[in-house]
Amino acid sequence: MFTTDIAASVTKIAVALIPMLLGMVCHEVAHGWVAYKLGDPTAKARGRLTLNPIPHIDPMGTAMFVLTALTSPFVIGWARPVPVDSRWFTNPRKGMILVSAAGPITNFFLAIIFGILFAFVAQSTPVPGSLYASVYTFLYKMCIAGVWINLTLGWFNLMPFPPLDGSNIVAGLLPPHLAYKFQGFSRYGFILIILLLATGFLGTIISPLITGSAELIQQLISLI
Repeated sequence: MFTTDIAASVTKIAVALIPMLLGMVCHEVAHGWVAYKLGDPTAKARGRLTLNPIPHIDPMGTAMFVLTALTSPFVIGWARPVPVDSRWFTNPRKGMILVSAAGPITNFFLAIIFGILFAFVAQSTPVPGSLYASVYTFLYKMCIAGVWINLTLGWFNLMPFPPLDGSNIVAGLLPPHLAYKFQGFSRYGFILIILLLATGFLGTIISPLITGSAELIQQLISLI
C-alpha cells in the first residue's frame, strides 16, 4: 500500500512537472518581454528573458507545487518574479497593466496549446501492450494537466491580491490616490494568499473559472 502510494505520488508529480515548469517560466518571460518592448531592459540585463528554468526557480514556489500536486485538487506554484522598472515606460500605469496581464494571458494561451495537443493524442489510440501505450498514457495525462495547470496559474495570478498580477492591474485602473492606498496592503498579501489556500476558499473562488475555461477550450477545439 505504502509503495503504491509513493508510486502514484511520483507519477502525479512527473505528469504535472513539464506543464508547471513551462507555465511558470513562460509566465515570467512574458512579463519581462513585454517590459523590454516597452523600454525596460532590466529583465534582459539580468538574464531573465530565457526559457531555461534555472534562473526562474523559486524554492518556496517549487515546494508549493510539490505540496499541492500531492494534496490538492489543483496545482499551484510560482517562479521568481521578473524584475520590472516602470520608470522606463512612457506611461508607467498603462505599462504595468500590460506587463502584469502578459503572464496570465500566456498561461491561457498555453492551456489552449495543451488542449490542441490533447485532441491529437486522444485520436492516436495505441495498440494495447505496445511500447507506445505507456507513452500514450503519460502524454494523455500530461496534456490534461497542462490545460488545468495553466488555467489555474492564469486565474490564480489574476486574483486582486498583492503581489499577484491582478493587484497590479487593479492598481493601474484605480485613481492614483486609491491605487496608493490599495498597494499599501501589499505587506499582507502573501499571508492572505496562504490563508485562502489553507482554508480552501481560493479553490472555491477559482474552480468555477477554471472549469468554465476548460469547457470553453474544449468547445473551441471541437470547431477546429
